[in-house]
Amino acid sequence: MQNRTVIDHVTPQVNNGRFPIKKVVGEKVKVSAKIFGDSHDYIRALVEYRKQGTDNWQVVEMEEDVNDLWEASFEVTEQGFYDYRLVAWIDHLKTWYKGFKKKEADGQDMGVELQIGANFLSEKADKVDGNDKHRITEAIQRLGGDNQGEAVKYVLGDEFASLLHDYPLRQLNTVYDPGLQVKVGRKKERFSSWYELFPRSTSPDINRTGTFKDVEALLPRIQEFGFDVLYMPPVHPVGYRNRKGRNNATNAMEGEPGSPWAIGSHEGGHKAILPELGNIDDYKHLISRSKEFGMEVALDLAFQCAPDHPYIKEHPEWFIWRPDGTIAYAENPPKKYQDIVPINFESDDWQALWKELLEVTLYWCEAGIRIFRVDNPHTKPYRFWEFIIKETNALYPDVIFLAEAFTRPAIMAELAKRGFQQSYTYFSWRNSAAEMREYVEELTTTELAHYMQPNFWPNTPDILAYEMMGANENQFVKRLLLAATLSSSYGLYGPSYELMENRGNTNGKEEYYDSEKYMARHYDWSYRNRITETYKRINQIRKDHAALQQTNNIVFTDSSNPNLLSYVKYSDDRSSIIWTIVNFDQHNPQVGYCGVPQDIIGKNNFQVTDLLTGDTFWWNTEANYVRLDPGYWPAHVLRVDL
Repeated sequence: MQNRTVIDHVTPQVNNGRFPIKKVVGEKVKVSAKIFGDSHDYIRALVEYRKQGTDNWQVVEMEEDVNDLWEASFEVTEQGFYDYRLVAWIDHLKTWYKGFKKKEADGQDMGVELQIGANFLSEKADKVDGNDKHRITEAIQRLGGDNQGEAVKYVLGDEFASLLHDYPLRQLNTVYDPGLQVKVGRKKERFSSWYELFPRSTSPDINRTGTFKDVEALLPRIQEFGFDVLYMPPVHPVGYRNRKGRNNATNAMEGEPGSPWAIGSHEGGHKAILPELGNIDDYKHLISRSKEFGMEVALDLAFQCAPDHPYIKEHPEWFIWRPDGTIAYAENPPKKYQDIVPINFESDDWQALWKELLEVTLYWCEAGIRIFRVDNPHTKPYRFWEFIIKETNALYPDVIFLAEAFTRPAIMAELAKRGFQQSYTYFSWRNSAAEMREYVEELTTTELAHYMQPNFWPNTPDILAYEMMGANENQFVKRLLLAATLSSSYGLYGPSYELMENRGNTNGKEEYYDSEKYMARHYDWSYRNRITETYKRINQIRKDHAALQQTNNIVFTDSSNPNLLSYVKYSDDRSSIIWTIVNFDQHNPQVGYCGVPQDIIGKNNFQVTDLLTGDTFWWNTEANYVRLDPGYWPAHVLRVDL
């Protein structure tokens, strides 16, 4: 084919179109590419896009920047999948037009040039009909009129320039179309605030463990704090065989409840409810009541079994058996998980296994669940998750899957590519301002930004980072504010966080001592403190300001003090700009100057208001003095007023 344009270095795309990029409704897809031809002729380029299931392509024209970089953007307005492709060509009509203006300015005779232009227009007229044909034909007549001066004046006018833009002469197109797709989800995929608790620890009565009804009683409290996702560990029956005891003791004492992640017993498996919590109707009622308080319930999807799970008798072929006839329990040498039996995804009966686990997922969707926190997805096949997520979203497009995978970067990325809408991250282990900046820039400025939506958690029942062991109140406030302002989705293992539990396990690992994973607790849910007040303030700020409802719109600014991390987030239309500055020193006040992002703010003087305190400052366009006392507030969260 005699096309003369090249389209290269197209972004965004994931594995050359093998996986879709991810957006939510109302976001823009910003497309760029290196586009060039083989001469000085005029190039035009388009992005064509359409929602799958529709016939007609919508078109947005690309604009040339420098060094052959072309850019355009389009908005996705509905959930589902969109296709997009790029088209470029040499526009001979525009090439003629560019030369026409130069020749006329040089004083040359334009008679032949007018004829050439009329011939090009005739080629275009042959390809259209109706009013379009009439408009082009009229232009041809004006170019061929008796008064050459009037014809030249017409060609140089705005009306003719508009005509050329509206009716490009597309010949010998180069089409870049490796099947690029956008998967468009609902806004909560991008913007969510998670609160985790153990339902068995919600009882107001010290003589019994909690139930779903007790959780319902806490909904006003969680709403007060501003969270919109209530996440609970698995709610299924807990295995009795090899049940773990307090602090992960190999053998549980009588009455100890075991780990909720050791799923299954004679009471049922993955489609059953732990009787102590209630029944399926109670769970559905909790889901319904949560919606009334502006929250969704997230179910923990943990595809693993206790040694007495019904699957083991019903489908022994789904598990690994040792030469001595015993079933293989989970191991990560030297760690042993005697209370958990992994599923063998290499089973010859894998198709039936996949079907059953899909049915488990859909069962809870039918019960009203639209968010799953998936436990250890990196220990199951990637293609399995691609199947589960695709089939589930085909029936329930609103369902969100969060990948709980603290593992190697490539594995976390692959899970996101395969469909997980949200992902746990390394946030908990980025301790200095420089480390945090480097990591967030990796998430937001590399290919990861197109498919991996981070969810920042300062703690989980599994993780008490070394930085949080022995930490003071200032540190807890700081990590909360970092998570809530750096990422548009974040979560907390709530009760332990607001009580500022900081005692690490005596085994030297990043774990809680007396972890709630292995025991039920009783809390005074009426307590309020500095942490709960921070919950309320920062979650309200996030809801009020669109800049904090995205993650990839972040720009870091330089600071004269390495203890200060400075970053600005902004909405596409710049109507919302939030500037956050965080002191990483939990003990001492820190001072310094923070630079201004000129391309975002770009004014000599502007006003900022600290949304945590209400204080107002006038700042200039170069750099501004900051003093942050962690005992007061370890951060500024500033609204920029231009």
